[in-house]
Amino acid sequence: MASFIIKPAHLRCIVRTGRLINEHRARTTLWSVRSYATEGDTRIPKIYTKTGDKGFSSTFTGERRPKEDLVFEALGNTDELSSAIGLAREFCLDKGHTFICQLDKIQCILQDVGSNIATPRSSARESHIKRTQFSAQPIADLETWIDKFTEELPPLTNFILPSGGKSSAALHLARTVCRRAERSVAPIVRSGEADQEVAKFLNRLSDYLFTVARYTAMKEGNEETIYKRPE
Repeated sequence: MASFIIKPAHLRCIVRTGRLINEHRARTTLWSVRSYATEGDTRIPKIYTKTGDKGFSSTFTGERRPKEDLVFEALGNTDELSSAIGLAREFCLDKGHTFICQLDKIQCILQDVGSNIATPRSSARESHIKRTQFSAQPIADLETWIDKFTEELPPLTNFILPSGGKSSAALHLARTVCRRAERSVAPIVRSGEADQEVAKFLNRLSDYLFTVARYTAMKEGNEETIYKRPE
C-alpha cells in the first residue's frame, strides 16, 4: 500500500465542508493524488517527481501522453478555472456573501471533473470507470441556484461588460475561464473519452458564474457597465 499526498486544493475542500475525506472522494480524485513513498518510509515527501521532465505525463489509466495532449490541456484549463473561482471567492468572502459554500462545493466538484477527464475511456478498465464516473446531480444543483438568483435579479435588457465591483468582475473572469475549459473538454466528450455530464456541468457553470456575478453587483450596490456602441 502506497502512502499518498493530496494536493492543497482538495484539502481545502475537505476543511471547508467540515468533513473528513471519505471513500468516494478518495476514489473520484485520484488524478490529483500522487504516490511518493512506500509503507514505512518516514522521509519527508517531495512535491516534485521529475516524471514529466521529458514532456510526458500519465493519465489515471497509466498511459504516457505528451503534455500538449487534449487531456492535459483540458485538465490545465479546469485547474485554472478552480483557481479563478478561488480568487473570486476571496473577494466575495470579504463582502460576506452567503453563496460562499456554493463556490466551495463547485471547486470540489471540479476535482471530480478532472478525475473523469484524466480517465480516457478507450484505455480505462471497468474499475477506473466506476471510480471516476460523473453524475448529473451537480448540474441539477447549478440550475437550482441559477433559478434562485435570477428570481431576485432585475431583467437583463442590455449587454453588460464585466464590471460591478471586484467580486463581480472576478466572477466574470472565472466565467470566461470556464468557457475555455468547456471548449477544451468538448472534443474529448464528443470522442466518447469522457462523460457527457462533464461538458454539461461546465456549460451550466458558466451560466451560474454569470448570474452570481450580477447578483453580487446588486447585493454590493455596484452598478454594472452597460455596453454602448462607440460613436
